[in-house]
Amino acid sequence: MTANPSGPWIRWPSHLAWAFLALLPVAVIIVRSGLWKEGLMLYALAGLLSLLLLTFMAVQSLLPRWREDRTTIFKGALPAVPGAVLLLTALLGGKVPPIHDITTDVSDPPRFEAAGDIRGPDSNPLTIKADVIEQQIAAYPDLKTLRSPRSYASSYNLALRTAQKLGWEITNEDPNAGFFEAVDTTAIMQFKDDIVVRVRTNADGSLIDLRSVSRVGRSDMGANAKRIRAFQSAFLDAAEG
Repeated sequence: MTANPSGPWIRWPSHLAWAFLALLPVAVIIVRSGLWKEGLMLYALAGLLSLLLLTFMAVQSLLPRWREDRTTIFKGALPAVPGAVLLLTALLGGKVPPIHDITTDVSDPPRFEAAGDIRGPDSNPLTIKADVIEQQIAAYPDLKTLRSPRSYASSYNLALRTAQKLGWEITNEDPNAGFFEAVDTTAIMQFKDDIVVRVRTNADGSLIDLRSVSRVGRSDMGANAKRIRAFQSAFLDAAEG
């Protein structure tokens, strides 16, 4: 059996693991309250502390002194796993460029009409800079205009239904001008991102372009590109159905 003096070294790491786990929902609440910078900092801190604690407990389990306590150490480390995984996931997401404005038409991006009035004064601007376009082309070469053999009216209606099916909130709609705007709210942090979908006619049918812009944060961790891909995939599935 482990000697009594080693007891706290077994108990306290486990207590800390639970404490760091509790910080995660607290951080989410802070982000949802509007203090997104402070909330994300706490979220990242909880993940970092969890990762460091897991490293400590892994080393601890390898030491002969705590050989008989390895099962207890492993069980005590479990609450630290979610925070560490979330941190590592965010770090991997950091490999995408630090941009938050993604479009399928880099030469003539769709323009927002109503989003500027609802985004708030502290939101990211809706003007795309040339260097952002360059970074997007390098990082997301697959994002292109969606071409459909459907007529303009058919594509517009299907695009609108696709957006609604994805859970986007339609905020502005103008079928005569060939576009509609929407807001997509992320599941956990409740971040709101703005989307504009533009439909144009061409000789072979119609062209569907999207632009997705985060309201806050420098990097979207690839979320806007993922959203555009999800829309295009859902549109094509519905068109074939």
